[in-house]
Amino acid sequence: MTGSRLLSPRWLAAGGAVILAAVIGVALLLTNSGSACAAPPSTSAKSGKATFYDLGGGTGNCSFPSAPADDLFVALGPEQYSAGAACGTYLDVTGPKGKVRVKVIDSCPECPAGHLDLSRTAFKKIGAEVDGIIPITYKTVTGVGAGPISVRVKEGSSRYWLAILIDNHGNQLKSVTVNGKSTHREDYNYWVIDGGAGSGPFKIKVVDAYGHSTVASGVKLSPGATQKTSARLSGGGVSTTKTSPSPAKKKASASPTPSTASPTVSSAAPALESTEAAAPAEDVEVPPAEQAVDLAAGSAQSCG
Repeated sequence: MTGSRLLSPRWLAAGGAVILAAVIGVALLLTNSGSACAAPPSTSAKSGKATFYDLGGGTGNCSFPSAPADDLFVALGPEQYSAGAACGTYLDVTGPKGKVRVKVIDSCPECPAGHLDLSRTAFKKIGAEVDGIIPITYKTVTGVGAGPISVRVKEGSSRYWLAILIDNHGNQLKSVTVNGKSTHREDYNYWVIDGGAGSGPFKIKVVDAYGHSTVASGVKLSPGATQKTSARLSGGGVSTTKTSPSPAKKKASASPTPSTASPTVSSAAPALESTEAAAPAEDVEVPPAEQAVDLAAGSAQSCG
């Protein structure tokens, strides 16, 4: 077999399903604990190998509505995918022919740490397609692909159960709160409040693993729709949290992480949390950009 899932769109053989079930079990333990948190990636560059695959008609386990327009993406093994914590981050990957920057949008259940499954387009930029498997070095890049943040409300969401997907954040995320209520991330990359957050509009605060934060207000309860905001979350390394002058004043905060299977709607009682007047989706507060710092892409860890 030339390289992992070279000829199959995304494996689901019996053995793969068993391993995938084990991964989901670990993810559930982390998310249900409510105290797991994503640690920033290792600071040292890593060596490994790369294969390639075709996404086909799918969108990847990170649930982004579509693959990147440039078709440059990667799937990571369970350790580095870290139950969804790696979703939306970027890696610089260097191979025999050069370097390419890819976005994490998928998991590769059979890939050990250090085995990156690239899109065919990305693979061909750094190696010969006929080789199938190539040696690489790779590292995480922070403060790229950042903003403006978009928010997608999952189908099936209601005032009683809410799931949202955050995209264009660039850095690994640590927490998302909705109208002051904490969420937990499922390994398919949606941030969920089982009891819901009311009928909206919502004020959503996003904090990354480096302490940068931003707030988007006026997000509507519109299941299946992707809503663009003007909130930006960028930078890397240690953050000094400041806010720009804006009619609506918001502050930074921090909280939990992680999240391949779709959920079912919960019937928990409604929790109407915020009565704050909602600003339009564009009324967001953006902290100043911090100096970007390149960190190596070791396995994303969890703590707590």
